[in-house]
Amino acid sequence: MELLQQELDRLLGTLPDAEQIRSRLDTLVSVYPFNDYEYLISHLLAKDVLSLDEYLELRDNYIARNMYLYIFEISAPRGFGEAWAQGHLKELVPEVLKSTKRLDPNYSGQYDFLLDGKIKIEVKASRAVDASVDAPLYVKALASDSIKPFWMNFQQIKPACCDVFVWIAVWRDVIKYWVLASREVETSRYYSKGQHRGNTGEGQLHVTHENIRAFNGFQVQPNKLAQSIRKAYERQLAKMGTG
Repeated sequence: MELLQQELDRLLGTLPDAEQIRSRLDTLVSVYPFNDYEYLISHLLAKDVLSLDEYLELRDNYIARNMYLYIFEISAPRGFGEAWAQGHLKELVPEVLKSTKRLDPNYSGQYDFLLDGKIKIEVKASRAVDASVDAPLYVKALASDSIKPFWMNFQQIKPACCDVFVWIAVWRDVIKYWVLASREVETSRYYSKGQHRGNTGEGQLHVTHENIRAFNGFQVQPNKLAQSIRKAYERQLAKMGTG
C-alpha cells in the first residue's frame, strides 16, 4: 500500500491543481467500491497523467505485492485458523487425511490430520502484522520485505497431542511454511506454556522480526511439505527413543 500511495502522490504532484485535489480527498466520503484511490486514479486518467497501460501496470504490480491480502480479511479465528489453513494444507498435500474415529479410535479433535495412517499433524497459522498499529488486520498486514517490526502468534499449541506441527505464516505477498517435530516446539526457548489457565499442556509461541531466524532450519518449500512432515516424524521418534 505504501508503494502505491507514493506512486500516486508523485503523479498527483505533477498536476497544477494538486493541492485542491488533496483537499478534496481529505473530505471525501467513501462508500464501497468508491474511495479515495478510485477518485485519485480517475483524475489522473482524465488529466492524461496516467495512461491506461500505465494504470494496468500499476494495478498488476499492486496485485503481485498483495496477492495474499485477502487472507487478512478473514476475521473469524476459526475461519482462518481452521477452515482456510487446513484447507490450504490439504490442497498442497492431498494425501493428508482429516482424522476421524474410524481412522483413529482414540481421536477426539486433538490434532488435525493423519499422514501415512500414523503421523499426527497439527496445523497452526498466523499472519504477519505491524506490531505498532492498532487497526484491522488488513490495514496492519505487512509485506515480507517490510522493515517494520512484525508479530505473529501461534496459539493453543499442545505438543503432547501430535507428532508434527505445520506452521503457515502469511504475509501480503508470500506464504511461508515451517515443519517441526512436536518435541522441537515443546523445547523451543520461545515456547510459552500455560496460554490459558487450567489448560495443562497448552502453550503459545510468538514469532517476531527478532526471532524469526531461529526457525530458518525448519522452513520448507510447499512442494516439499509431505517429505518434510515425514522427516519431522522421524526426528520425533528419535527424540522419544522409539522407531
